[in-house]
Amino acid sequence: MRRYIYIFGALCATAALALCACGTGEHADTAAPPGYTDVRNVLQRLTTIDGAPGALLDVSDTHGRTVLTSGVANIGTLAPMAGDSRFRIGSMTKMFVSTVVLQLVGEQRVALDAAVEQYLPGTIRGNGNDGHGITVRQLLQHTSGLPDYLDSLTPEQILKDSLGHHDPLELVQLALAHPPLFPPGTGWSYSNTNYLLAGMLIEKVTGRPYGEAVEQRIIAPLGLHDTSVPGDAPTIPGDHPRGYAKQGNADPLDLTEFNPSIAGSAGSMISSATDLNHFLTALMTGHLLPPPELQAMMTTRPTGDSSDDAYGLGLQSTPLPCGGLYWGHDGGIMGFQTLGATTTDGRTATMMINLYPGETPAQDADIRTALATALCETETSK
Repeated sequence: MRRYIYIFGALCATAALALCACGTGEHADTAAPPGYTDVRNVLQRLTTIDGAPGALLDVSDTHGRTVLTSGVANIGTLAPMAGDSRFRIGSMTKMFVSTVVLQLVGEQRVALDAAVEQYLPGTIRGNGNDGHGITVRQLLQHTSGLPDYLDSLTPEQILKDSLGHHDPLELVQLALAHPPLFPPGTGWSYSNTNYLLAGMLIEKVTGRPYGEAVEQRIIAPLGLHDTSVPGDAPTIPGDHPRGYAKQGNADPLDLTEFNPSIAGSAGSMISSATDLNHFLTALMTGHLLPPPELQAMMTTRPTGDSSDDAYGLGLQSTPLPCGGLYWGHDGGIMGFQTLGATTTDGRTATMMINLYPGETPAQDADIRTALATALCETETSK
């Protein structure tokens, strides 16, 4: 999830980290085209100066697919980062959850501007929080004013029982112990509580857990073989890097295995860069949502931070340095930081770093730089 834990300090790389590139796909070369030189430089900076153990970037466009990797998947064995790695995607999960909710809107089983109380009666109560005044749209756009449940948990509490199950309603109630941040619809604040509630709404309307709905409506139809909703399973299936966190000057902590129910429908999914690019392309080309619902998803409001980012319904827009916008989402969950995006003209890229939390500000900045540079360079290399 984005905004997961922020008490950890900077990472100092201690291993010799190498850079490699490979290309696959019908029109891809066996090495990255010359236009990717700037991207490779950013990836190398990420895994040396910035301090990340390893990095993966998968770029797709009309010419095919190119995979760039840098650094290591395992700081103990120095195994290189594999291009087909699976990893935890954190808050990129929100794009899947929002898509399912909007599919239900298209089927007239959910109304975007209906009160959440209509679907989850009695759930949002206490300390000025009231589900009668919060709409489904406001959940998906983070304009509900609901506090983030993660603000009520310390890292020590999470790590003390890292394999324990976390019930989503109990996590929501942690947030509801605090007053709303603002009256619904009058502000914007990123809150993972919104997407726990969205997952509960999916289960209420469909009669099945949100993960089963994601599987049936998105994963299976698109053939996303690397993508899963793990529930309480603590491991990552298939080939995957180790996921690390860092606190101060201490050695990196391996957090690859833990019970992801702490993130639930706000950020627990597992995928690969290839699958995420396929999902993003299918979403933006109308294969998952009817036009009115896709338009609603892409109707944004400013986030109010120092960037020019704007947030729709589980989808964020960011200006590209070469012009236009990219559409996607970032993610951060114990062990992994991710970012994936696509453009309306068919350029798609997904990025993964196996360090979070404890990343440096430079890592945060260079993930965005690498993704934007890759999306712009695929345009110039055509």
